Amino acid sequence: MAMLYYTLAGIILYVAADWVLGALETRAGRRFEHRTMVFFGLLLTMALVVFAVIRALVDA
Repeated sequence: MAMLYYTLAGIILYVAADWVLGALETRAGRRFEHRTMVFFGLLLTMALVVFAVIRALVDA
């Protein structure tokens, strides 16, 4: 069951990171030069937090 939670979280986080990146670029009024790195940073940060929460809930 935990594998399903991680998979669903990964899909949701990917979409959320793309949306946040789009919102940040809209607010800045331009596309970021290193867009891929910004996306990676957003996705990594959100994944570390969400995966830690999932781990805590599954182990409980």
